[in-house]
Amino acid sequence: MILLMDVGNTNIKIGLSNEKKHVFTWRVATDTSRTADEFGMVLFDLLSQAGFTFNDIEGIILSSVAPSINYTLEHMCTFYMHKKPIMVSPKLNLGKISLDYTAHELGSDRIINAVAAYELYSGPVIIVDFGSCTTFGVVDENGVFRGGMIAPGIKSSAESLVNTAAKLPRIELVKPSAVIGKNTVENMQAGVIYGFTGLVEYIVNKIKSESPFRNAKVVATGGMSQLVTQNSNVIDIVDRALSLKGLKILYDYNKNIQSV
Repeated sequence: MILLMDVGNTNIKIGLSNEKKHVFTWRVATDTSRTADEFGMVLFDLLSQAGFTFNDIEGIILSSVAPSINYTLEHMCTFYMHKKPIMVSPKLNLGKISLDYTAHELGSDRIINAVAAYELYSGPVIIVDFGSCTTFGVVDENGVFRGGMIAPGIKSSAESLVNTAAKLPRIELVKPSAVIGKNTVENMQAGVIYGFTGLVEYIVNKIKSESPFRNAKVVATGGMSQLVTQNSNVIDIVDRALSLKGLKILYDYNKNIQSV
């Protein structure tokens, strides 16, 4: 089995994959105060519930946008599974993807999304990732990552309302019954949900109008993707497992560099 770890600012997505498909997926909090032993025991429990042990792990690949936790997770992998993880970076063999971008500034999350979207859905393709930030990535028909945009995330935007305006409450992020809310919670929900729907539609249409990618497919991913895409007319595909699929593809391209 191959262990896949996508470390975000809020959550760590963990996948277990065999040669053909993802068998299990989990999410745990990106808690920088946890030790390697604590992460090891969390992973031990998750694997045990799925009927696996550390000995079943043949290889590991890790993407991270939280550098402060990287050493802890690497140590956990080498100590408990005796495997050094492949760390995603532009220096890896990216397969069919090349970069028209300042390589050392490109987040590994955007790399794995681009790899998966192009391999699975071909190009041109626009990837919208609803994570801690809302990122847009554009890959052309030849597999060249052309760049994109980074916007605030849905959760962070909702939280900023609470932190900035003393009388506004924390809200559940659900679609309100109408765009015109009748109370404060509905007003906030409408502003966040429909506001981000408008942001996504405007940016996607702007990309298509200012580039040769008018027929690009639009793939949405990330924890908040379904919340926005149910109201949007520009999203063609929702694939919440896109990053884990990208990790498995990159692992297959780079597994020979893994050291034990």
